[in-house]
Amino acid sequence: MEKSNRHYGLGTAVSMIVGICVGSGIFFKADDILGYAGGNVGLSVLVFSIGAFCVIFGNITLSQLAARTDRSGGVIAYFEEFISKKAAAGFGWFQIFAYYPSIAVVVSWVAGIYTTMLLCLPSTLEWQVGIGLFYLSFFFFLNYFSLKLGGQFQNISTIMKLIPLIGIGLIGLFWKAPVLVPTENLVVPVNQVGWGWLAALAPMAFSFDGWVISTSITHEVRNAKRTMPIALTIGPLIVLGVYLAYFLGMIAIVGPEYILEHQDNTIYNIGQILFGERGGTLILSFILIAVLGVVNGLVLGAIRLPQSLAEKGMLPYSSKIKIIDKKTQLSPCATFISIIIAFLWMALHYLTQKFQILSGGDVSEIAIVFSYITYVILYLKVFQLNKNKMIPVLAIIGSIIIVVGGIISNPTFAPFFLFACSLIFLSGYTYFKKT
Repeated sequence: MEKSNRHYGLGTAVSMIVGICVGSGIFFKADDILGYAGGNVGLSVLVFSIGAFCVIFGNITLSQLAARTDRSGGVIAYFEEFISKKAAAGFGWFQIFAYYPSIAVVVSWVAGIYTTMLLCLPSTLEWQVGIGLFYLSFFFFLNYFSLKLGGQFQNISTIMKLIPLIGIGLIGLFWKAPVLVPTENLVVPVNQVGWGWLAALAPMAFSFDGWVISTSITHEVRNAKRTMPIALTIGPLIVLGVYLAYFLGMIAIVGPEYILEHQDNTIYNIGQILFGERGGTLILSFILIAVLGVVNGLVLGAIRLPQSLAEKGMLPYSSKIKIIDKKTQLSPCATFISIIIAFLWMALHYLTQKFQILSGGDVSEIAIVFSYITYVILYLKVFQLNKNKMIPVLAIIGSIIIVVGGIISNPTFAPFFLFACSLIFLSGYTYFKKT
């Protein structure tokens, strides 16, 4: 790539990594992490630190591939360039049919949870899913018909999500009042948790998810071989600092027992404690906009992915899917496919929550865990190409830790979901191989 096209410096690279990693997960997964850790704050901090460890070495490893190619497209491009086009098709199918829709659906549902709290609506699963379905449909409509509005909302939500995270962290530093006493003693003794705390790695992976996207700008960064490893180390550490500040801030204000009892409602109650009756509404408004920003970003990516794969001939009926509407600059078929898949995942998510199939987790966690399995293929390629073997080895260890945690969190159904994701990957692989 020409030097003139390398227009990003260290600051931009770091801010992009932080902006992508800091999403909605920390707002509704912090109590899950604390619960799996048996209410032990130290163990919870360890889980967050493991998350940063996995991200740092995973990022640096993939940046080695990014530095060797001028292709855009992130992980799919790395599979295509360094593994095979068949593997790229398999990974693309996994992203279209499992990764993007499952995460978008869960985050939309979370937006529904916060909306019922904000508007004092019935906090039933049906209301939450119904509102989430409305948000999902709205952002598909918005991003298809107005690229500009979708981008502007993304910028606003990025700023909004940092305000409660940093604010709670700063207040927690100076909080002197005694923590609140819960109505029930819900804390699981640490000596009964055993290795069960590894299950916290699944919701932790959700909180850090999205980091792989940051490697896609490597070929546009000045002096990338020196700059990107620094950015890919500093960025996740900043994310870890923000997450720990928020988490420990909540602990300082209300205590771990209170968080385990009130779960997702904790942040609303903290808002009331800090700022009076309307404080909860204020905090929830910021968080809701932040969560909706994540939905918007996921939809923005989801409607473009089928179009991108169709242009490479990696999907059935590619000739129709890749046709672009001149007004919207997007493929109507690709958008329609993305909507239908998302609605099917919403139905699946509703059933798993209604009948408590996933023992407290959600369908997106398994998709994220499977993505770490696919990254190992790329890590092994870096191990083969590079003289420095330590970084890809540490990245592989990080992936194994995440996968083990995901299976422990849902020992009955995680293997089934992982098998389903594998089947989707193999279907894409086989389809491209035959065609």
